[in-house]
Amino acid sequence: MRRGNPAVRALPLAPALVLLLLFLAGPIAYCVWIAFTDLQLTGQAHSSFVGFANFRRAFRDDAFLNAVWLTLVFTVVSSLVGQNTLGLALAALMKRASKPVRTLTGAVVVTAWVLPEVVAGFLLYAFFRREGTLNAILDWLHLPGQNWLFTLPILAVSFANVWRGTAFSMLVYSAALDEIPAEITEAAEVDGAGGWRLLWHITLPMIRRSIGTNLMLNTLQSLSVFGLIWVMTRGGPGDRSQTLPLFMYEQAFQNSMIGYGTAVALLLLVVGSLFSVVYLRLLRTEV
Repeated sequence: MRRGNPAVRALPLAPALVLLLLFLAGPIAYCVWIAFTDLQLTGQAHSSFVGFANFRRAFRDDAFLNAVWLTLVFTVVSSLVGQNTLGLALAALMKRASKPVRTLTGAVVVTAWVLPEVVAGFLLYAFFRREGTLNAILDWLHLPGQNWLFTLPILAVSFANVWRGTAFSMLVYSAALDEIPAEITEAAEVDGAGGWRLLWHITLPMIRRSIGTNLMLNTLQSLSVFGLIWVMTRGGPGDRSQTLPLFMYEQAFQNSMIGYGTAVALLLLVVGSLFSVVYLRLLRTEV
């Protein structure tokens, strides 16, 4: 059977390729160019090429280094630990729960996920503020309260991200647990494997790929969280909850330094790429 001309066979893909170049590759290339210039939002007639000056400035900027540290704390606490662990726990519990309990739990958790980020931010702000729900509960229990958004801002926004994003992990792990053959777990139980041994030696190895995929997607999502933190703390007090997306926004749009802000955005992209490379390497290994 003769094969057609490769160019002719690729012709149906041409419109999609043009759209990708126009609306994806083009803006990305332009942003990369801006990161190497001194472009400003206001007060500048022309921009000039400055090479790696913006990147050198970032690594000498204590505020940038603080944002990097807070971004890592936020990502590890809310994504790698919080959403991942809680999602797996909920999926495991729901697998053994009755149908009404599964339905109610799933509805409550998924509702937090489908809420717009700004709405979720306002709800968690009302929960953590000095006169909020959390302090009212503590007062009812005769326990001391505090201004959580002032004393522990990065942990407060991390908890907010856990509350909002756990549903995704729960759904991923629910599907993964359903794929484990029942005869394998039954055989392990017959051999005397308890709950923890069953989890460690059977469940986790068999859903390892789902764990890696979930961690990668959750990490990338957490690295880009902006609206939730902006609504709750605006990066404050001071810069104690200012992650890289908020630092980038401040430099580009509040301080009008578009070039510097875009360079920070590229560095954030590099951080996300490093996480992705680690997860993809872990996913290559067969169970």
